[in-house]
Amino acid sequence: MAVVRPVRNSLRILRHLPQVVCHRTQRCHRHQGTEPAYVQHVFDFSTSLTSVQWRGFRSSPVASGQVLQFKLSDIGEGIMEVTVKEWYVKEGDRVSQFDSICEVQSDKASVTITSRYDGVIRKLYYDIDAIANVGSPLVDIETDREDEGAQEEDVVETPAVSHEQPLQEIKGQKTQATPAVRRLAIENNIKLSEIVGTGKDSRILKEDILNFIAKQTGAILPYEVQKTPAPAASSTDTPSSEKKPVMAPPAIARPIFTGKDRTEPLNGFQKVMVKTMTAALKIPHFGYCDEVDLTELVRLRSELKGFAESRGIKLSYMPFFIKAASLSLLQFPLLNASVDEGCQNITYKASHNIGLAMDTHQGLLVPNVKSVQSLSVLDIALELNRLQALGSAGQLGAFDLTGGTFTLSNIGSIGGTYAKPVILPPEAAIGALGKIQVLPRFTSRDDVVKAYIMNVSWSADHRFIDGATMCRFSNLWRSYLENPAAMLLDLK
Repeated sequence: MAVVRPVRNSLRILRHLPQVVCHRTQRCHRHQGTEPAYVQHVFDFSTSLTSVQWRGFRSSPVASGQVLQFKLSDIGEGIMEVTVKEWYVKEGDRVSQFDSICEVQSDKASVTITSRYDGVIRKLYYDIDAIANVGSPLVDIETDREDEGAQEEDVVETPAVSHEQPLQEIKGQKTQATPAVRRLAIENNIKLSEIVGTGKDSRILKEDILNFIAKQTGAILPYEVQKTPAPAASSTDTPSSEKKPVMAPPAIARPIFTGKDRTEPLNGFQKVMVKTMTAALKIPHFGYCDEVDLTELVRLRSELKGFAESRGIKLSYMPFFIKAASLSLLQFPLLNASVDEGCQNITYKASHNIGLAMDTHQGLLVPNVKSVQSLSVLDIALELNRLQALGSAGQLGAFDLTGGTFTLSNIGSIGGTYAKPVILPPEAAIGALGKIQVLPRFTSRDDVVKAYIMNVSWSADHRFIDGATMCRFSNLWRSYLENPAAMLLDLK
């Protein structure tokens, strides 16, 4: 950016011109012979010469230099490609640093790309509305010197306007600001032509935008902004006394992720799950939740655990849950039934084949314990030990995985509390058991005691099971678990 100085030849020309009209001539191409090529700016002298800084008469001797590829830099926010919307130059045009090259548009904003070099445009790589990738060349520029090519920040340029000059946008000129500053101005509906830049070569900084907003709204600026107020432009400023621009903090290095997507075909069990869950979408689910006090059951299991181990049986809570469900199904056989595809007939199943959802390395599997109504708690525990061993080894067969009539899912073994279980067709109901938690509860005498609480979530086929039936079944099942001795009355 050059300051206009009185030149003898310039003043001689001005004395012969009655009026000079404000305009900017086209950039000159290379001239034949030894005459230098001139770039000329003519301006209105109705404004004081000392109030505006412009490019003055500047000569650029013709010299052959190296041709550099000017590449599209990263414009931030993860943008990898942009659309070229407008070219401000053509092949053969001479450009200087910060001159506008083109305007590109991403899916988030429009950005003006400016030149990093002084030289001549030799090649445009893209047409209008073409897609340009970050890192690919935009233009070839033949520089004036062999050693030219230092990388600078992409900015665009505007003349520096003092406070004495009316604030108006000069047609054909671009304000000098980074894309981040332009975005801040757009978000606050501010025209950059109304801002007086305080950076190098009158570049508009972030602090200039914030100061302008504060003046318009009367807001109190943060301490960091107040301690660096924007100085007013002065006609006596010279390049030697120019204030240094505020340095931006260093950019944080972004981690580079090199992973790639992987596509695999579904295995056999996953295909079965897809088929089953697709069929379950046709069933209207009725949901019901409750909590069960297992304090008495916890005490009973602790007493029977050693006795079961003496027989080589691992006794968990699950055999009690399954047996209580079977006793309740005797009172509510509708939950152990199924309907045909047309929902015209109901089939009541004689056997209580109660399934247990298992999380295995092959995925979700639901083997079932056959004829639970005829088994004792220890028999159920022994069968569960067998199914769990086969599931861990991946050796569950079709007999163990088919024929279920009712299902319990022990989601609490992983850590869940409530769930929304999905019915496995053609079954009619399913229950999800949450984790056992130690919580305070009131007794009938208003004493606070430690209680072992488990939450249960039920889903039933609402096409033929109403909510009252599901609720009564849950109440009976809960009563067996809260008072395990009551199960002795119904055991056969």
